[in-house]
Order: sequence, then structure tokens, then C-alpha cells
Amino acid sequence: MADGRAPLAGRTVVITGASRGIGSAVAARVAGLGAKLIRVSRERDTALRQITAQHGVPDVVISNAGGFILAPLEETTDALLREQLAINLEAVFAVARQFLPLMRERGSGIHVIIGSVADSRPFAGNAAYAASKYGVRGLHEVLCEEFRGTGVRCCLISPGPTDTSVWDPVDPDHHEGFTPRAEMLRPDDVADAVIYAVTAARHVHVESIRLGPA
Repeated sequence: MADGRAPLAGRTVVITGASRGIGSAVAARVAGLGAKLIRVSRERDTALRQITAQHGVPDVVISNAGGFILAPLEETTDALLREQLAINLEAVFAVARQFLPLMRERGSGIHVIIGSVADSRPFAGNAAYAASKYGVRGLHEVLCEEFRGTGVRCCLISPGPTDTSVWDPVDPDHHEGFTPRAEMLRPDDVADAVIYAVTAARHVHVESIRLGPA
């Protein structure tokens, strides 16, 4: 049983997109709290099935992998839209479909999606990205209803601008209307929210968390 020093001891946590940024910060925190951490770099069905075959049904799944582009509508091609939907929405769907039914059969589990403030707030130049993130929020809300009362808890964490490498091509410090990087959230701030959600008492359902720069 987990104790106060290692609240995730003995629990298996799967995280996608853990190589950098928010995912790396979350992975470090989860591992530091005693969890057995499984990193997934590609959300192909075969890779996901291998996890359950080798490690059993995870206790926590964190869908963090995603992509971020900024482009006005007239520069958003069909291919760019499909790319954002595949990375940000279809991959999340694939992870949920693989693990949530198995969690329901067991009667326990936590499914966390790292979303974005763009899942409910419109920004210019966000046509493809927002379409994918609004879709993620819709998916999450449906999952909450489908799995409510089963022992499976679903949480959507929607951070505002966070200082990671995704901003390197944008250079927000030199473009009007963007949050300067020094004022953005840090990946550890988002990791704090994830840890709160996955270590809450079993009778507590942290359905969503929205956070942004002060």
C-alpha cells in the first residue's frame, strides 16, 4: 500500500509524450513518487496492447502527447488539420479505447488527458489546434459520463501557455498578443496538477483542472 512518502508506490503509470516539456516533468514527478513508469512514444494499437500483455492493466494513464501549430485559416491546409486531429485527438482516443474498458473490468483506474486552455477559449490563428483540443474536451466529457460509477476516474487538465520548446518557432516575446515566456506556466506547474489528480482519495473525482499564468 502507498504511504505518505511514496503515494504512487506499487502503481503502474503509463504516460505518452514523456520525452520533453510537460510530459518529461510529469514523468519525473510520477517516478519520484514511487510509481512504475511506462513511457509510450507512439500510440499505435500494437504498442498499447503490448503494455497490457507485459505489465497488466495500468493504474493510471496520462495522455500527454500532442502537437501545436499556429496558422490563420487561409494557411491551414487540409493536411495540417488532419495532422493536428491525428496527433491531438485520434491518439488520445486510441489510448482511452485501449485502457479504459480494461480499467472498468477491474473496477479502478485513473485516466488523465493533458488538454489546453484552447479547448474552451478561442484564439486567432488556432483553427486546427483548437478543433483538435475542443474535440479532446468533448471526448473527455463523454468518457466521464460513460465511466461514472465504475471506479474509473477521468480528468482533463487544461493549462494555459506553458514555457516549453513548442514556443521556439513562435518567439512569443517578440510578437504582440502573446504571453512572454517569463510569465508563462512552467512544466512543473502542470505536473503539480497531474499529481493532485492522480493521488486524490478514491472517493474524490477530479474531473477537470484549468490553470494559467497569474
